[in-house]
Amino acid sequence: MTKTAFAARIGADSDRLHLGLMLALTFSTGIVDAVGYLGLDRVFTGNMTGNVVILAMALTGANGLPIIGPVIALLFFLLGAAIAGRTLRAQPIGWTHRTTQLISTVSIILSLITIVAFGFIGTRTDLVNYCITGALGLAMGIQGGTARQIAIKDVTTVVVTSTLVGLAFDSRLGGNAKQQWKRRAGAVLLLGAGAATGALLLRAHLGFGTALAAIITIAVAVLGHTGKPRPLAE
Repeated sequence: MTKTAFAARIGADSDRLHLGLMLALTFSTGIVDAVGYLGLDRVFTGNMTGNVVILAMALTGANGLPIIGPVIALLFFLLGAAIAGRTLRAQPIGWTHRTTQLISTVSIILSLITIVAFGFIGTRTDLVNYCITGALGLAMGIQGGTARQIAIKDVTTVVVTSTLVGLAFDSRLGGNAKQQWKRRAGAVLLLGAGAATGALLLRAHLGFGTALAAIITIAVAVLGHTGKPRPLAE
C-alpha cells in the first residue's frame, strides 16, 4: 500500500479516527497521572481538579499533603493550555498542521522527561521532581488545549468528570435511551486502565510510564497528521 493510499484509508472517516486518537491520549493521561500521584508525592499532572482540591486542603494545614508540587503542576498546565490556545487560535476545528506540531511537542516533552527520569536511577532530589512535575503539567496542558480544538464531544483526554455526568444524565435512568454511551464509557475505562498501567510500570521505574506515554503520543501525532484533511491552504 502506497503512502497516499494509506493516508486516504485512515482519513476516510476523520471523526472516527480523531475519536480513536483522543481515546488513546486519554489512556496516556491515565499513565501520566499515576506517575505524578504515586511517583511525585501525590501530584496530578493531568487532572487539575484533583490538584485544586489537594492544594486547598493542604493550605488548611491538613497533614502530609503537598503544596509546592500541585502549584507547579497547575501553573505549568495553564501555561501549556495557553500555548495551545495561542497556536490554534486562528485554526479551523479539527486536525491541522499545527495540531501535529503541538502533539509532537507533547511527545518530545515526555521523551525528555523519560531521559531525565532514567538519569536518576537512585533517589531523585526534590528539585528534579519539581522539574518533572512542571514538564508533565506543561505537556498535559498543551494536550488538553489541543484536544479542545479537535473537539471530540465528551473526550477531553485530561478529565472524565464531565464525561461521567453526560453518561449518567443521558442514560436510561436519566430518561434518555439513545445516548452515544460507548465513547463516554470508553474514555472513563481507558483513563482508569492507563492509571493502572502507570501504577504497574512505576513498580519498576518512573521512566517506564513516561516512555509508554511518549510512544503513544508519537503514534497519535503520526496517525493524526497522516489522516488529516488536505486543504489547498492550511
